[in-house]
Amino acid sequence: MRASSDPRPESVQHTGPGRRAVLAGAAVAAASATVLPAAGAASAARRPAASERYRWRTAAIGGTGFVTGLLFHPSVRSLVYARTDIGGAYRWDARASRWTALTDHIGWDDWNLLGVEAMAVDPAHPDRLYLALGTYAQDWASPGAVLRSEDRGASWERTDLTVRLGANEDGRGAGERLLVDPRDSETLWLGTRHDGLLRSADRGASWSADTSFPAAVSATGQGVTLLVAAGRTVYAGWGDGGTALYRTTAAGGWEAVPGQPSAGTATGVPIRAAYDAHTRALYVTYANGPGPNNQTDGSVHRLDTVTGAWSDVTPVVPGEGDAFGYGGVAVAASRPGTVVVSTNNRWGQVDTLFRSTDGGANWTSLKDTAVLDVSETPYLEWGGEGAKFGWWIQAVAVDPHDARHIVYGTGATVFGTRDLVRWAPEIRGLEETSVRQLISPPSGRARLLSGLGDIGVMYHDSLTASPSRGMASNPVFGTATGLALATLEPSYVVRAGWPSGSSSAGAYSRDGGRSWKPFAAQPEIAASAPGPIAVSADGAVLLWSFVHWDGTKYAAHRSTDNGATWAEVPTFPEGGAPVADPVDPARFYVYDTDTGAVFRSTDGGATFTRGATGLPSGDVQFRIAAAPGRSGDLWLSAKDNGLLRSVDGGRTFTAVAGCQASHALGFGKAAPGSRDRYPAVFQTGRVTAVHDDVVVLRSDDAGRTWVRINDDAHRWGWTGEVITGDPRVHGRVYLGTNGRGIQYADPV
Repeated sequence: MRASSDPRPESVQHTGPGRRAVLAGAAVAAASATVLPAAGAASAARRPAASERYRWRTAAIGGTGFVTGLLFHPSVRSLVYARTDIGGAYRWDARASRWTALTDHIGWDDWNLLGVEAMAVDPAHPDRLYLALGTYAQDWASPGAVLRSEDRGASWERTDLTVRLGANEDGRGAGERLLVDPRDSETLWLGTRHDGLLRSADRGASWSADTSFPAAVSATGQGVTLLVAAGRTVYAGWGDGGTALYRTTAAGGWEAVPGQPSAGTATGVPIRAAYDAHTRALYVTYANGPGPNNQTDGSVHRLDTVTGAWSDVTPVVPGEGDAFGYGGVAVAASRPGTVVVSTNNRWGQVDTLFRSTDGGANWTSLKDTAVLDVSETPYLEWGGEGAKFGWWIQAVAVDPHDARHIVYGTGATVFGTRDLVRWAPEIRGLEETSVRQLISPPSGRARLLSGLGDIGVMYHDSLTASPSRGMASNPVFGTATGLALATLEPSYVVRAGWPSGSSSAGAYSRDGGRSWKPFAAQPEIAASAPGPIAVSADGAVLLWSFVHWDGTKYAAHRSTDNGATWAEVPTFPEGGAPVADPVDPARFYVYDTDTGAVFRSTDGGATFTRGATGLPSGDVQFRIAAAPGRSGDLWLSAKDNGLLRSVDGGRTFTAVAGCQASHALGFGKAAPGSRDRYPAVFQTGRVTAVHDDVVVLRSDDAGRTWVRINDDAHRWGWTGEVITGDPRVHGRVYLGTNGRGIQYADPV
């Protein structure tokens, strides 16, 4: 599930989760085209002298997020594309058997474009690819954009829209909402949620509203849910009630499709459609909501596009005790009459794919005979619960050259088969994790420990293979909220997170994170408001802060017996993130973002007193980091308020000259021969002497000078949550993204 996909960047930090009214009038898109760099080649930095070449790679976990679309090109073998709700788009590399990311060039200011609402290929021009980008359609988000490529996504041209798209909102698994007109490759159609149907007559360079489209737009609805070509006719699904399916007319306008089903909630929202050119049948899946959640009814219908006759071909009718909707649908171009559909939101019996070889007259559930092999991505065992066939299945595709090669997306991976029985993830290279915490231990087998959205904590014994232990278990978490290591006893690690399958929200490890045990007790508030956690340098004291998902803050608690008992700390600012001094076990720090003050403890976290005041306030993402190997050396990242440093344990802070913005900061091994052997400092920030934008930076001289270490092909949208260096390898950096997993790099 993607319950934690909201990036919470600075522009929406204080915005509630509810959908708001957005543009509802006639939409006209700006025709501003921008040439973008090749996705696989680093473009020159703006100031070459202030940059250093790095080789960037993605740490292997394997998916972990909602794959919302899969699309085979109809004529080119093995040319497949995937889209995700928050992590961009990918192209399958058949020779390497892995996905290639196509949108990592999207930068900090364009974070809202990393969600892909829709994609389209041109059957007549195999090298052409189109993406409709925009993660949120609410009024606090930036408008969307359309990318167009002539080389299968290796390079792009961009047109900015004036309307917003919603790749991470309800209905994101519907589609596709983008289509090349079957009658003219110059013409494209784009269905929007709140602004009707857009049309381009110049291959996506400019867009305008199609005023002939008859449906009435809504500021809060789903709008156009799908576009599909059936021969030379274009069909459009509508998700806001009334007529659910329209088609183009010979005169160039639109009309309601005659005789279309109207079976109440079972045909409320058209989700996807697929056309069998051999039998000239159009298959449409429906549900009583856009999904991926809250669907309890649905159906599948077939339209004979020659006679106009409709048939109900629903494999299993949802009912009491087995409520669900229908999602994906795909036809086998090489085998007429073969069609595959997916159930969605079928939590009781677990979702399945139904396959028919006779146009929907008879169906077989592929889940019932499936043999799942998730050995390449062990986390899919869900802490020992066992692998599931899937959930949130709204993307299904059948290889047009092999009717037995089926792929489908879930809320965590892409499964594929070539014999209809054996299924395994086809996910290499596609990483969609939202990363919350990163620790690179100074010793031990793990190169990295990570705290992640939705899938808890991982022990990375390799960076090139999915963690062999899968999700940290005993207990299993959903989203991790805290991860900390005792710097003087690095085998002792603690974690906190949202409980999954139990009420335990905290755990400890005495072997560096390889195995875990839940705390013997926990504060009453822990299960409903788990927050960040810290451990003293010697592992003797735990400090646990509590924050509800809605932002409500609660009193922190302290334990001196490994979590067997807990006591409230009244002088600790509620909801703050505790930071342990890496040298002195008696010292802790916390930044009160409400008042702009640092609080200090010198008695092992029992009491806190106010230190520096008058610091930036009002943003919970302001944070402090303690430099390893030094006591009282604190760095404060305050976003556009810059970077500040304290060398007296938080009593006073001084601005780091030349740094205009700092969002996330961490430390790594000192450079050989560096002055005072000071740790390398890494941050995502803005230093205009280096680059005008927010980029990834490293300093080997305690912040006096900086070099940019990413490039314009490696930006990954918003990267303001977490970054750290490696204490064992100078120059290596680990960067958390919001939808592109863990990026790591070494100097070239």
